[in-house]
Amino acid sequence: MREETLTDPEGLLVIPEKHCGTGVLTIGGSSGRINADRARLLASHGALAMSIRWFGGPGQPSGPRLVPLETFTEALARLAPECDRLVISGLSFGAEAALLVASYDERVDGCIGFAPSPVAWSFLDPDGSQVSHWTHGGRPVPSVPFDTTWEPDSEPPAYVGIYRQSMRVADPETVANATIAVEHVDDLLVVAGGDDQVWPSVEFAERIVSRRREHGLETTSVTTPDAGHRTLLPGETPVTAGMSMRRGGTDDTNRELGRLAWPEVTRILRTR
Repeated sequence: MREETLTDPEGLLVIPEKHCGTGVLTIGGSSGRINADRARLLASHGALAMSIRWFGGPGQPSGPRLVPLETFTEALARLAPECDRLVISGLSFGAEAALLVASYDERVDGCIGFAPSPVAWSFLDPDGSQVSHWTHGGRPVPSVPFDTTWEPDSEPPAYVGIYRQSMRVADPETVANATIAVEHVDDLLVVAGGDDQVWPSVEFAERIVSRRREHGLETTSVTTPDAGHRTLLPGETPVTAGMSMRRGGTDDTNRELGRLAWPEVTRILRTR
């Protein structure tokens, strides 16, 4: 394999020895970091793989707030000339972005959401104000706000409760406007762990599957009861960076979820 360091935005492009024809953009979670290990893994199986920093870099928002979705569509445009098929994949907030982009960018042939969300979420600023994670065409994407009355009951905190509570108390019209149009995604794989302590990703995955079913569409869903927020695909090592929080699962249960999901990942990527 060969690697190219990217700028504007910062990132990594991994070129496989034998290209299967698929290009994949893999998006990290709330750290905004370059997901280099996953890009290398996917490229080792034949995909032209790219990962980019989506906030915190030069000229980018300092946090996951008002991030232009064009950040990702422009990255896909860099992959497109070399590929017959485009897939976008993300974890957590990255899955949120991947689903949003796949729902409107007709170039995207498939999407993989690890610990996905059925809605766009808000970002809570230190002053208590809330803005969307994303913009599209210069306008904020409608988002579900946090219920700021919620208080954590553990240390480090488990945030799964605030997401459940915020969905429960939000105005139904607000939730409807923030719901991602997943029925416009051609080929969708969602992967989630039932012990996710960041947000209720299995419940969220079920909402995605249900919405697509209402539109006569099938969805590939891989879940296990004991895995947490971070799926470990075969060959990946656990990530220890990030905010101090409970993420659920163990390395073993997260690996088992990754083992079960891997055949579906390779199917959607059409890798060798």
